[in-house]
Amino acid sequence: MNTRPDPDLTLTRMATAFAALGSEHRLSVLKTLVRAGPEGLSIGELGARAGVTGSTLTHHVRVLAQAGLVSQERRGRSIICAAAAYPEMRALSDFLLSECCADAAAPHAEHDHG
Repeated sequence: MNTRPDPDLTLTRMATAFAALGSEHRLSVLKTLVRAGPEGLSIGELGARAGVTGSTLTHHVRVLAQAGLVSQERRGRSIICAAAAYPEMRALSDFLLSECCADAAAPHAEHDHG
């Protein structure tokens, strides 16, 4: 039984996440949520800190949530957003660095990120 992840599915998942980050506004929103920590921020506070508000913020949060990078939770009358996918974000960086220098003639120790 093969328990290794399907490389095509992994590539698709990574491409979806990277595509979600392909906007300065979305990257700013995610960075703001990462800085806020696991408690997250209300949608109003998130908008104020990230400099993105209204329907534009709603759109960007939705794209990030669909990529699995952000969660949204209703608390009373507020919607709280949080960077819920710290493991997913680590997987993105690991994906990029996992084969660092694999094709180089002489891999350098300073490139070892593992």
